[in-house]
Amino acid sequence: MKLPTFADPESLSHVYNLLQNSFYQMNNPNNNSGSSTNIRKRRRKNEHGGGDDGDEEDDKGSVSINNGENKKNKKEELKGILTSILLLDEQEKQEVDNSRRVSEDEKFSLETNHKKKTKAMSEYFSNLDDCFSQVEESERVKRKNSRNMSNSVAIAAACSESFEEESGERGNETNGSKSGGSQRRLWVKDRSKAWWDECNKDDFPEDEFKKAFRMGKSTFDLICEELNSAIVKEDTTLRNAIPVRQRVAVCLWRLATGDPLRIVSKRFGLGISTCHKLVLEVCTAIKTVLMPKYLQWPNEASLRKIKTEFEGISGIPNVVGSMYTSHVPIIAPKISVAAYFNKRHTERNQKTSYSITVQGVVDTNGVFTDVCIGWPGSMPDDQVLEKSALFQRANNGGLLKGNWIVGSSGYPLMDWILVPYTQQNLTWTQHGFNEKIGEIQKVSKDAFARLKGRWSCLQKRTEVKLQDLPVVLGACCVLHNICEMKGETMDPELNVDVVDDEMVPEVGMRSVNSFKARDAIAHNLLHHGLAGTSFL
Repeated sequence: MKLPTFADPESLSHVYNLLQNSFYQMNNPNNNSGSSTNIRKRRRKNEHGGGDDGDEEDDKGSVSINNGENKKNKKEELKGILTSILLLDEQEKQEVDNSRRVSEDEKFSLETNHKKKTKAMSEYFSNLDDCFSQVEESERVKRKNSRNMSNSVAIAAACSESFEEESGERGNETNGSKSGGSQRRLWVKDRSKAWWDECNKDDFPEDEFKKAFRMGKSTFDLICEELNSAIVKEDTTLRNAIPVRQRVAVCLWRLATGDPLRIVSKRFGLGISTCHKLVLEVCTAIKTVLMPKYLQWPNEASLRKIKTEFEGISGIPNVVGSMYTSHVPIIAPKISVAAYFNKRHTERNQKTSYSITVQGVVDTNGVFTDVCIGWPGSMPDDQVLEKSALFQRANNGGLLKGNWIVGSSGYPLMDWILVPYTQQNLTWTQHGFNEKIGEIQKVSKDAFARLKGRWSCLQKRTEVKLQDLPVVLGACCVLHNICEMKGETMDPELNVDVVDDEMVPEVGMRSVNSFKARDAIAHNLLHHGLAGTSFL
């Protein structure tokens, strides 16, 4: 007998209902047989109209036979159903076992592949590490061989030179020159020095030389002579030292043009790092050797001369200097960025600006007699003044007792600082005084304009580090003084406009005596006919 199969839940529910009905009929056989017997009796009675008794007996016999057959058929059906259910359970168990076996096989294969890949990657990295180690070892051996070769060449050159001196034979001289040439190729990269060699000639035009270095040949020679002992270097076995004139020329050309170091390197045929080092070395030598000689406070005789000259300009007596504070742009520093932020220049240029300050006092010729360099650009002029050494010497040592330094409205009125009137609705006397103060103030402002025009590096954000910048700016001030003292004129094309906003200090008057003295000076100017009338 072919057993039924059940592939969906509806078939299983049908089997369940069939089993339930079968068990119910087996437990209640009389009800079913009695009902079927009664139905047959009625049917026969209606057809034949009699024979009820005999028919009843026949019906009973047939009912019993039918009941036995029905029971037998139902048992066989139940057996078939139970067998099908058992087969389904067995089939389900086999499917579960098969799926479990397949999953285990897949897991085993995945683990095996993972182990193989891990092993392969480990071997690859191990081989790569060995390869790098071999490369490093080979590079180390190459460097060692190169050093040994260089040492051998140097020793051979030294031996050949000594042998040449002793023997004086021409053949040895030729070999020595060849060894010396190969030695130089090992240590110095060949760069073109044609431009500097041309500038260094005696017949090079004076105007072109002055345009390149902002000074004439005589002033340039003077600086080289002054710095010779501080920056000269000796030749070595491996290379020749850079001459003093070339060292000074690199520094001056860098300060004069403000060009990047890579351009300076190409111009002079030197390495970039060498040019940077030369600039700092020469600037340091200028500050150490030349600043005490060319940038110092005047002596008594010089002060009397300066007073006379300023009084001739403005009519104001006892003026020994004109003071101004300017800003030099810098790249945003890594620390204390807010302190170096210049709000006024940022608002004017519509570009974020950072700067450091340079406060300077000049005489009637525009020569600096005192400088204070390096304070952050966010500080106003009066705070920079209070931080300066001039302020300490004037207040504590009486350096300027009885004398005046004229400043702008950004400075406070003190016993030794004379500033213009800043209130509104000025009188004629006050107008005239401010006009004469402006004439003195123009001397220092023009000096800063020539300083920045002559040394263009002060107009650009330089590559020099913040801690080295005061040395470079100090060197520029010293070089400016030397040019002014030697009468070096400046090309009109180099003129610049100096713009530095002046902020009136919170406490504009620091001394009552100075307030009275200023009023007396203004009164004398007007009544002696020395006050200007340009305001009328």
